[in-house]
Amino acid sequence: MRLDKYLKVSRIIKRRTVANEACSAGRVTINDKVAKPSTEVKEGDIISIRLGAKLFTAEIVSVREYATKENADDMYRVISNE
Repeated sequence: MRLDKYLKVSRIIKRRTVANEACSAGRVTINDKVAKPSTEVKEGDIISIRLGAKLFTAEIVSVREYATKENADDMYRVISNE
């Protein structure tokens, strides 16, 4: 699954266009490498997102095409939220 779509489906970022812009600006890394919006994600990857002064880091637990609001949190495990 594409990184920008994963960020939207998992509700880490609310809209896909915002996720796409964050990736294009170099604010998102996967396994410590800057990621483009089209980068494929898989289980076990570590995602870091820098938005302003905040750094959000999470591990991908599952990759699903669709997720309800209740089980979107099950798609990732938060490592740090500074």
